[in-house]
Amino acid sequence: MTPSENIDQLIAGITDWRGKTFASIRKAILEADPEIIEEWKWMGSPVWSRDGMIAVANAHKGKVKLTFAHGANLADPDKLFNAGLDGNARRAIDFFEGDKLNGPALKKLVRAAIEYNQTKLKKNAPASTRAKAHKAKET
Repeated sequence: MTPSENIDQLIAGITDWRGKTFASIRKAILEADPEIIEEWKWMGSPVWSRDGMIAVANAHKGKVKLTFAHGANLADPDKLFNAGLDGNARRAIDFFEGDKLNGPALKKLVRAAIEYNQTKLKKNAPASTRAKAHKAKET
């Protein structure tokens, strides 16, 4: 089974409000950027990546948790993060029954995570790769 099929199956198996919320979160993430890749990690967690991990989601007893791998490094002007605020790297959004998903703000946060990943990749690239990229920009 592909990671996307595993995520489909996971969401279909959550028959209360959490399944609908999970599906809405997934839809917003995938709409944020067409190059996002869905992965299935840690024995059953949906992960979305582009140039590195963006976020992982899990359904818990009373909430759906969306954790951004580098959330502490992301601007959050819409104040979506409401969990894990003391962590050095991760930040999370806990969705509870009755919460309304702010799709545009979530997409903006996903795009910020992608930009962070891409900046980190460029910064960590070997010097010869950075020099080639710089030279290509000049021409």
